[in-house]
Amino acid sequence: MARYRYYTADVFTDTPFGGNQLAVFPDARNIPERRLQDVAREFNFSETTFVYPAETQEGTRRVRIFTPGAELPFAGHPTIGTAHVLAAIGELVSSTSELRIVLDEPVGPVPVTITLREGRPVFAQLSVAKLPELGPPAPGREALAHVLGLELDDFLPDPWIPQGYSCGLPFLFVPVRNRAAVARAQLRLDAWERTLKGTWHVALARGAGIRDGTAQHSRCRGGPPQRNGDGGAGGRQLGARLRRHDGDRLSPTPGLQRRADGRDEARP
Repeated sequence: MARYRYYTADVFTDTPFGGNQLAVFPDARNIPERRLQDVAREFNFSETTFVYPAETQEGTRRVRIFTPGAELPFAGHPTIGTAHVLAAIGELVSSTSELRIVLDEPVGPVPVTITLREGRPVFAQLSVAKLPELGPPAPGREALAHVLGLELDDFLPDPWIPQGYSCGLPFLFVPVRNRAAVARAQLRLDAWERTLKGTWHVALARGAGIRDGTAQHSRCRGGPPQRNGDGGAGGRQLGARLRRHDGDRLSPTPGLQRRADGRDEARP
């Protein structure tokens, strides 16, 4: 029986069994192509990554990302988590306190900066391979209220309209009035199938409690059955595109963080 080394990690948290699950195969060269999806389905984590030698001059490693149902061109927490794992196990090293790498993903080259303390990774930050692009038109608020289990009054009025953006993975941002609405939203799978499947290819992000305290709160939910959610990709798109009423952009760095309870926070 073939044996392959893998690691599991909890991403965007400092609490064991918090954050986002991830499985990482640091050397996937001998895993048959036809088995990659099977392996990801067997783990049943939101994502599993398979790492290969780089195929470009600028690349450090090539990474493929799989959910239990499909391969993704890009996702935030698998990128960050894979970089962290590779540094933690000694696959990537640096004599300084900072390690800069480039992960080749289907969306393109993704730069990642890893902060080291006594040779161990303590922080990682990515830059998207492509700037956010406007997605297809969003369904109306009534349809989205049905999909998310919310009332029409939970949605912010114009000009805060539901809007989709993509940095390689399409997300639909749905501005709601407060954190209570964010927490109350529950994805209805039957309504998602009728309303969003085939338009939002993989993921649906919901959230943004505008001006509810100093932070803009969001939750993201993956389109079933592939994903349970995404942090880095959804949060960066949120920080890049959502605006305050006074027209100032939210800054995704350094204030973006994934909380252990599954919320992203982008601080201005």
